[in-house]
Amino acid sequence: MSDAIPLPCKTRELHNHHMDSTIWNDFPFRDDDIIIGTYAKAGTTWTQQIVGQLIYGGDPNLPTEQLTPWLEVRVMPYEVKMDILEGQTKRRFIKTHLPLDALVFNPACKYLYVTRNFPDIVWSLHNHLLNFTEEAYHMFNDTPGLVGPPLEPPPADVKTFWYRMLREDGYPMWSFWENIRTWWQYRDLPNIKLFHYNDLKHDLEGEMRDIADFLEIDVEESRWPKIVEYCIFDWMKAHAEQVTPMGGQVFAGGAKAFINKGTNNRWKDVLTEADYQEYVDLAVKELGTECAAWVIEGKGA
Repeated sequence: MSDAIPLPCKTRELHNHHMDSTIWNDFPFRDDDIIIGTYAKAGTTWTQQIVGQLIYGGDPNLPTEQLTPWLEVRVMPYEVKMDILEGQTKRRFIKTHLPLDALVFNPACKYLYVTRNFPDIVWSLHNHLLNFTEEAYHMFNDTPGLVGPPLEPPPADVKTFWYRMLREDGYPMWSFWENIRTWWQYRDLPNIKLFHYNDLKHDLEGEMRDIADFLEIDVEESRWPKIVEYCIFDWMKAHAEQVTPMGGQVFAGGAKAFINKGTNNRWKDVLTEADYQEYVDLAVKELGTECAAWVIEGKGA
């Protein structure tokens, strides 16, 4: 009997205020496409910037946000996204927040999946949604084709928001647990690489070199210092309009409100030990011990 890992296959569609997964069903892949998968606020923009700078060899003027559309997002017309992608002559990199079982899988492409400890995601997402303009909420909720409940502004109190996201599995967004599980299941496939936000913070250059090797991108050694510099948080903050979705137009504070702090553990002064243990216990129940440890800590697990 073969020990080969079965390939992922699409088993369902996912629709909500942000996403329509059907756009992937007839997507014209190129075999060298790079798909960047994440849960929201887990390191998506950082990974897009890393991949872009690797492909373009270190370019301080790279308009990352304009090159790498979120394919299944409902509010950007299909034709606009396809024009962006079809016009590119260099290797393409495309963002998705879908669980792997709602995504069409192409075995010729490379897939990167980055995660982050869930409390850090929640604190970042709370800031993200608080900074959405009224026009942004109208855009997501009033665009034709909405399936399910509308997107709601978060409560002002971050702990209240935390309890809802934890106990209602990602509400008002989408399931965190299934997103992780579906990617973790296929972590041993040779064209899927999983990595962690904590590890990027701990050793950015080392992780970027690993990503370059995985993507089979040859980088001139002399270019590495600049490539890494353009992926440091402070540099991205200073050039937020180049990397922020829609140039930051949907945020009350502009692009710099999207590139907020980039720090972890802001929850430590808010959650009690019992609060955090509730999360850890649920993570183990939903993901298993090994996967839960990786989600919480990264390589340090």
